[in-house]
Amino acid sequence: MQTQPFVIERSYNAPVEKVWNALTDKAQMKQWYFDLSDFKPEVGFEFKFDGGKDDKVYHHICKIIEVIPYKKLKLSWSYIGYEGMSYVTWELFDEGEITRLKLTHEGLETFPQNNPDFAKESFTQGWTYITGTSLKEFLEKEKASV
Repeated sequence: MQTQPFVIERSYNAPVEKVWNALTDKAQMKQWYFDLSDFKPEVGFEFKFDGGKDDKVYHHICKIIEVIPYKKLKLSWSYIGYEGMSYVTWELFDEGEITRLKLTHEGLETFPQNNPDFAKESFTQGWTYITGTSLKEFLEKEKASV
């Protein structure tokens, strides 16, 4: 059963270098994304982090698959103890002082469909918040204070 990937696009009032650094610098990521113990935007680099809501924590495991600096970051995304493998791709489009982000999360159908936390709607909510509120506020508040 192949389903359509989740895709969301956002534009930020920030140059592409600033957005790329927010996506690849673990100190910046901690402020808007997850607190990673280590992160390097290098093919083959594996990282883990915990995330979830309420009293349910999921142990994520990810591996960098593709890196094109300032343009694309692709990683595998799975969970320890659950079947399934998905892929998240962050693509950046330099539009001068504006950067357009396209996030694609494919393979959601490979996760256990009897768990509502793995439903496409759950990922839609999470990515919508992360890209539309958390990352946007991080990037644009920084710009305002410079």
